[in-house]
Amino acid sequence: MINMDPALSLLLMGLFGVLAVASIIGFALSRRYKNATIANLNARIRAWWLMCTVSVIAMLIGPIGSVVLFALMSFFALRECITLMPTRRGDHEALFWCFFAILPVQYFLVGFDWYGVFVIFIPVYAFLFIPVRVALAGDTQHFLERSAKIQWSLMMAIYCVSHAPALLMLDIPGYAGQNIKLILFMMIVVQISDVLQYVFGKLWGKRAIVPKLSPNKTVEGFIGGIFTASLVGAGLWWITPFNPLQAFFISLLITLLGFAGGLCMSAIKRDRGVKDFGAMLEGHGGMMDRIDSLCFAAPVFFHVVRYYFT
Repeated sequence: MINMDPALSLLLMGLFGVLAVASIIGFALSRRYKNATIANLNARIRAWWLMCTVSVIAMLIGPIGSVVLFALMSFFALRECITLMPTRRGDHEALFWCFFAILPVQYFLVGFDWYGVFVIFIPVYAFLFIPVRVALAGDTQHFLERSAKIQWSLMMAIYCVSHAPALLMLDIPGYAGQNIKLILFMMIVVQISDVLQYVFGKLWGKRAIVPKLSPNKTVEGFIGGIFTASLVGAGLWWITPFNPLQAFFISLLITLLGFAGGLCMSAIKRDRGVKDFGAMLEGHGGMMDRIDSLCFAAPVFFHVVRYYFT
């Protein structure tokens, strides 16, 4: 069990305090207005309560809880990615290896702090293994496309996401035993950026960034959400090894990456003709819909912190 230092306690009280205020506002609006928008808002708030509670409990258990939590997130996200693409019988054994060998091995390496293997296991060994296993099935129809789709799914759902709990393996001078706050910092900044981009876009959005891809993503929402979330990150410097200015620019970096991740995942959904990756979370779609920003932000955040602060 992770020790609850004053900074972590204050952070969690603030997080659940914000959710409590949001719940009260949502309830009040539902009593006054009866429409789909308010119903969707309250569904999202309930989903946030569930996600935050489960995430915090898992993280407070300790490193094992964090690794198991993100491993489960990767499992469900991978399942959603694979479900979106047509598979053939020749892919089934390769997919079995993805779910029940590659995924657990990747998180085993994270849990045991094997950095040297963790960073190359999927991009080198798994990437070479997948096309070989598909080729051994003897089905050559759309071989390159099928192999690439599986590799992309591995990269996003497992490799990139696994960098979040990997933050626990970093040895930061003067920050021993506090790395759990880095995970919370990253997740709060990235997720609040998504929320604020949506809010700013709804209130003041006029010009779509990529109209054919995601008409709801506007220039005004992008600028307002990214900048405000970066300020929130700067305000949370006290739970990190960063000073306020460093926290601001690191927050700016990961929010920009989060936007890029969401944009790329929107392109996939548009290509497949679906609104969401799944329906696992009421009001939020599937697991990948919730962690699409994290996929791009987590690995870069991990390596920035490792390079500059360890």
